Amino acid sequence: MTSHSDTSGDDPGYPFDETCTAKAVIDSDGIVVEWNEGARRLLGRAAADVVGRPAADLLAPDTAAPRRPSAENRWSGTLGLRHEDGRTLCVWLLAHRRRPALGDRSDWLVVTPLDDGDPVTEDDSLAATFLDQAPCATAIFDEQLRLRRVNAVMAEFMGLPEEHIRGLRIPEIGGRPQNEELEGHMLRVLLTGRRADVQTYLGTAPEGRAQAWLARMAPLTDDEGRVRGVCLSAHDFTEQYLARERLQLVNEASIRIGSTLDVTRTAQELADVCVPALADFVSVDLLDPPDRGGEPYTGTVVAPVSLRRAAHRSVNPGDPEAVTKLGEIDAYPAGSPQADSLLAGRPVVAADPGTTLTEWLAWDPVREARVREHGIHSTMSVPVQARGATLGVAVFTRFRRPDPFTADDVLLAEEVTARAAVCIDNARRFSRERETAIALQRSLLPRSLPRTAAVEAASRYLPAARAGVGGDWFDVIPLSGMRVAMVVGDVVGHGLQASATMGRLRTAVRTLADIDLAPDELLTHLDDLVVRLSAEAGGEGTTGEVGATCLYAVYDPVSRHCALARAGHPPPVMLPPGGPPEEIDVPPGPPLGLGGLPFESTELRLDEGTVLALYTDGLVESRERDLDESHALLYRALARTSGSLDETCHDILQCLLPPAGSSDDVALLLARTKGLPTSQVATWEVPADPALVAPIRKQVVRQLEVWDVSEVAFTAELVVSELVTNAIRYGERPIRLRLIHNATTLIMEVSDSSHTAPHLRRAKTFDEGGRGLLLVAQLTQRWGSRHTTEGKTIWAELTFGEA
Repeated sequence: MTSHSDTSGDDPGYPFDETCTAKAVIDSDGIVVEWNEGARRLLGRAAADVVGRPAADLLAPDTAAPRRPSAENRWSGTLGLRHEDGRTLCVWLLAHRRRPALGDRSDWLVVTPLDDGDPVTEDDSLAATFLDQAPCATAIFDEQLRLRRVNAVMAEFMGLPEEHIRGLRIPEIGGRPQNEELEGHMLRVLLTGRRADVQTYLGTAPEGRAQAWLARMAPLTDDEGRVRGVCLSAHDFTEQYLARERLQLVNEASIRIGSTLDVTRTAQELADVCVPALADFVSVDLLDPPDRGGEPYTGTVVAPVSLRRAAHRSVNPGDPEAVTKLGEIDAYPAGSPQADSLLAGRPVVAADPGTTLTEWLAWDPVREARVREHGIHSTMSVPVQARGATLGVAVFTRFRRPDPFTADDVLLAEEVTARAAVCIDNARRFSRERETAIALQRSLLPRSLPRTAAVEAASRYLPAARAGVGGDWFDVIPLSGMRVAMVVGDVVGHGLQASATMGRLRTAVRTLADIDLAPDELLTHLDDLVVRLSAEAGGEGTTGEVGATCLYAVYDPVSRHCALARAGHPPPVMLPPGGPPEEIDVPPGPPLGLGGLPFESTELRLDEGTVLALYTDGLVESRERDLDESHALLYRALARTSGSLDETCHDILQCLLPPAGSSDDVALLLARTKGLPTSQVATWEVPADPALVAPIRKQVVRQLEVWDVSEVAFTAELVVSELVTNAIRYGERPIRLRLIHNATTLIMEVSDSSHTAPHLRRAKTFDEGGRGLLLVAQLTQRWGSRHTTEGKTIWAELTFGEA
């Protein structure tokens, strides 16, 4: 602090005469750092002779230096001081700690009045207005805003006798910033002659307990109307003030606690709300559920109690009072506030670390040192309980606030903690349900995509960040003739119900895909299923209880044609080789579950290497941007395809989704098309003559030799013979045989114009026929039939080499 003397009284614009009070400032080392003109008048010593020297040099011989109070911020008493001429003056002094927050390192302001004004007489106009019997604390200040009179109530409130403080100003009596503000209001009353009401919160009691006051100030005028002083009446409304603060804290807790369904975040919100409004340090420790993801602990708590630190907050940066780190587990023995409150099931207040916490502090020397270091004097532990289950404990600690916890504080802590407990329990229940739904969802989604000769595929599924898992799904389904089906769907809603519905629809799609339905026909059957599910959920004759969207596509690597249909789902995007991304124009179709409305499909030819992007709406719908901007981001990310579809999936999600996650489920399926060379396909027109089956068999054997797959020639010859003979006998012309092969598979297809589907049956002993398809089923890995616009196709697959 810079040493100087107080010369503010020399300023002609300054309204007060500072020479009426002797003032000095003494630092924490006992050195005088400020000395005003009033102090010079009192002891005859100039500032240059005193500033920078020990204050003890000013004491008269045989006068002991006053003992500095360690816990109080104010001291008063009479001391013998040495005058410049050698005289000893017995002076009453009042000292204030100027910066209480700094503790022992604070400066002290020492004052004493030099002029207590004229003696009070019966005809004094100021004294005449003073009501000594007034029930409220009242004081009168003169034109210099120096104290002239106080009544008994005000003297008791100040804790100082009138004869000692008469002649001092409010800042000199109180020594706090609030006192200077109060004097500013009094000055305005003095200058304007208008009344004023001011609310202030002061720690004026001797024990340092804070009190709230309503200060009412009125001008005092003489017979001529001149303002001669100010009357100050103080009304204690501490209880109303604290009640309003408690109500405000409860209201703030209801707004701020539970903003998310995250257990740790909710616990931190509890600590944040209560510091510093209720405590100087708050910690929240929670019990781990007996089983991961299980129900909260409902049994009897037994000491020692193991708790995991979920959150803490301090008025000091860095939370230096915390012994346990966030996320760590600590054991609390019997006798600790945490264990005692959990065992009792009610709040426990420990207001004296020297007695109440002795056993616990002796057990944990680290905590004992931390308590003494920070001056912790009051601790309150409140169980965190909800719906009959014990979740943990919240501990409230005071060390900066001097007052201990009261019964009202306990009720307030219980109310706020109970609100937080319900939110924590809700968050845990949500987390359990979400984990269960995610597990169900992932069990219903394909663990890996099948490797096919038609496409190379990659996928991503991300559950919603807040709403929980939903009903998004994707699938890649191998079909006959090397073809492949790709599907992406989205069930309306979130949670277990949506996941279960998704599982039923995915199973239905795979079943319908097995019978080789066209995309529009498959969606029609799927729509009927959703209508039935809605009826089961809401009763007969209802629709809309269950809803979904779906996109279904079938790609043929032989013809390189892709047929697509959608039911209320976003259209796919394709990236042709060497070209820009573009949206495929697929008729929208109604969402599934409306019933009775038609679906349309579209067909287009895709160049080999074309990338198809199928996705759910959670990828592109966002509150931060419009749909067109999202599509533009998708196109840019897709255009940056480096070759790896898996990396492209990652880039797309990074580009479109916020770091905190999407508000809706996201399913993404990327597929790069492949083409089957014409050299791997052989086709023959078959005459409707059983005698010509043998030549067809020989052509098949020769073709297999060309393809170097003679290892399956014998089996293939038998299967082709049965399929062709069956088509000649029961089908209609024209009849066509097609062979398709790749590295590990040989497909044999026989098509005719009949729409009658074949049936596998077991022939009787003396039947001449009926064994052909049974033989085909036994000789091949898969077989089946599919309907086409021209008729039907019966097919069978043989695998060879490495599977």
